[in-house]
Amino acid sequence: MRRSDRSSQVRRRPPSTGRPAPQKVKLKPVSAQRIAGRRQPGPRTSLPLAARLLLLGAVAALGVVVLFAWTGGIGKMVSAFGSSLSAVLGNVALTTSPAPSLATISRSPLIAAPAEPYTNQVKVDLGVTVPNAIVGQAGAKVRVYVALKGQAARALKDVPVGGTPKIVIPVELIDGQNDFTATVISAGGESEASPIVTYILDTAPPQIALTSPKDKATVNLATTDLVGKTQARSRLLARNEANGSSITGTAAADGAFTMTLPLQTGSNVIRITATDPAGNGAELVMTLVRGTGVLKATLAASAYRFVTTALPGNITLTATITDPDGQPLKGAKVTFSLTVPGISPIQQPDVVTGADGKAVFTTSIPKSATVGQGQASVLVTTAQFGTATDRSAITIAAQ
Repeated sequence: MRRSDRSSQVRRRPPSTGRPAPQKVKLKPVSAQRIAGRRQPGPRTSLPLAARLLLLGAVAALGVVVLFAWTGGIGKMVSAFGSSLSAVLGNVALTTSPAPSLATISRSPLIAAPAEPYTNQVKVDLGVTVPNAIVGQAGAKVRVYVALKGQAARALKDVPVGGTPKIVIPVELIDGQNDFTATVISAGGESEASPIVTYILDTAPPQIALTSPKDKATVNLATTDLVGKTQARSRLLARNEANGSSITGTAAADGAFTMTLPLQTGSNVIRITATDPAGNGAELVMTLVRGTGVLKATLAASAYRFVTTALPGNITLTATITDPDGQPLKGAKVTFSLTVPGISPIQQPDVVTGADGKAVFTTSIPKSATVGQGQASVLVTTAQFGTATDRSAITIAAQ
């Protein structure tokens, strides 16, 4: 019968057919020599402490790598490592690069700039200040360079550095612009150049050109305006020898100047001196005559006689104004007045003269005017020359 616990897939053993029963074979015991031959010689030993620590560190590092890979930080770690490696390599490259044969000192000396670059002195002293670290160094020196206009800088002279930071170095100027720089030369090499300091050698006197008034001119005013041109920024002095009056001034950037000087009646000898920025001087002497001329007004009318039967009629009044020198006075204010019998006075103020010194006024004489003698007049008033007037008779006749 099939056992209840046997699987149904197990094939039933066929009945015995008289096959001989199996025999038990007794195993021979293994010799002690064979057993000894399989064993390792010597006692069993453990790893050294250093090796175990190294192995432990490797396992920890592997764990960190796995963690970074899981969190996505492996890329950042690799990038950071690469940057650090590049920096190290860069420092190594900088450290191992060969040094230049002549080093450059970072700090340069300073040359004191003059208050006025223009000078008429051929020899000047350069005041040079060197860095304190250079003071007292054996063999240290200051090298002065000069560059003329349109030329490259050239070494001028070397001066040893003493026990103080300030050094006075005399140099000679060439006519025109001289640009100076300086460097410090020591065991550390040559420093960078100092800022440029400029001197301009000018030994020529300035020119004085007076445009107004002309020499020996007659001026009918209490003062005169001296108008001219000279070298830019020149100091000016004008003195009237006749009355002892004087005035000072400075020429503009373009050299132009204007100075007003009082005059006295008669001859006036005037001296004008100019001193340019370099200290060169020049003088101009002239004579002016103050005349007795006065402001003058002259009135003219288009007609002086009108007939009642021809009225109304127009009349034009023209005033000519001249200054005390007899020249047409532009911009003067003129008042015209007309008075004839039978009508109210007619007046026109503030008529301005033109460049020819003339002012014009036109009006009409009405039909209501009666026979008689009338008058046209003009009055001019100026702040500079005072007042002047003129008048003309106007007649109204029956026929």
